[in-house]
Amino acid sequence: MTRLVRFLILSLALSLAAGAANAACYADYKAKRDDPLRLHYGVIELSDAECNDPSGAVARRIASDGWELLTIMQVFDAEGAQQRRSDAGAYYLRY
Repeated sequence: MTRLVRFLILSLALSLAAGAANAACYADYKAKRDDPLRLHYGVIELSDAECNDPSGAVARRIASDGWELLTIMQVFDAEGAQQRRSDAGAYYLRY
């Protein structure tokens, strides 16, 4: 195998590993906007550092669109996220 091919394979493997490490967990949450009152349910992807206490990260991300976090319902893995996909609709991994 040439050096270039080995380098490309190693680079690809490291890229895939780094991408998997970033998606440590997911959380579902409820949020609101006032005047008029609007509610939404969403699923958000969190970094490993955010998994233990996701409230601050979720609140910051959704606030960019004027949403206020009401509650974090649960933290789960990728399989749990997929199970909630249809319930979250447009707010599935939006933030």
